[in-house]
Amino acid sequence: MKDKIKLFENKKIRAIWDEEQEEWFFSIVDVVGVLTDSVNPTDYLKKLRKRDELLGEYIGTNCPQIEMKTETGKNRKTLAANVRDLFRIIQSIPSPKAEPFKLWLAKVGNERINEIIDPELSIDHAIQNYRRLGYSENWINQRIKSIEVRKTLTDEWDKSGVQQGKEYAVLTDLMSKTWSGMTTREYKKFKGLKKENLRDNMTNTELVLNMLAEVATTDISIERQPTTFDESANVAEEGAKVAKVARKQIEKSTGKQAISSLNAKNILHIKNR
Repeated sequence: MKDKIKLFENKKIRAIWDEEQEEWFFSIVDVVGVLTDSVNPTDYLKKLRKRDELLGEYIGTNCPQIEMKTETGKNRKTLAANVRDLFRIIQSIPSPKAEPFKLWLAKVGNERINEIIDPELSIDHAIQNYRRLGYSENWINQRIKSIEVRKTLTDEWDKSGVQQGKEYAVLTDLMSKTWSGMTTREYKKFKGLKKENLRDNMTNTELVLNMLAEVATTDISIERQPTTFDESANVAEEGAKVAKVARKQIEKSTGKQAISSLNAKNILHIKNR
């Protein structure tokens, strides 16, 4: 997830782009503050949820707690909502700003949707960022290819009925554990990461092995056409085993571990040196 600050009428609204679900999540408290001009939007939201029980139940069911930075720079869990759920919440807030906010919200969502419709916009932006950070051209090529491979896999998961969000995460963890020996969280801890993107901190070898796991899983899924989550999980594990075999062979041939504790800072330091 990537933190951003969005501005509506010069007022800040914290937002996070979820790469797995490919959608924005906005701080509900920030939105309430903008729409109501309340001096205490947190308290306003609490009263709103009590007054409108259906809304309270809707928020509790559909809106996750996501870590976002406070004004002091600390990360705190905050109730967040995607564009669809925010439209539902806005309906319950009497405010003259409701309609212009809806238009602003649609525009913000559309900016990212345009990148999804035209992947070249997103890819060009990513390449520029990676170059600015100092990654090698070879690594950038691998990373961009890994984005394409991941998208192909998630498209196949969608066709198989796998739900975005939690089920995506479970299958991703299963694949990671199978080929690397670590879940995503364990892998990030091994590399000394916290909120950073794991793939942005992989070596070329790790990226290729991860792509192999995802390509194999996609190909097997296309042939097997799983219709349940358990069937997709079996396919994911089988696909990841292909990468595990490749990892073992690389380690046997080189005499060293294919999985590295290096992260982006280490990698870029070595490159620059």
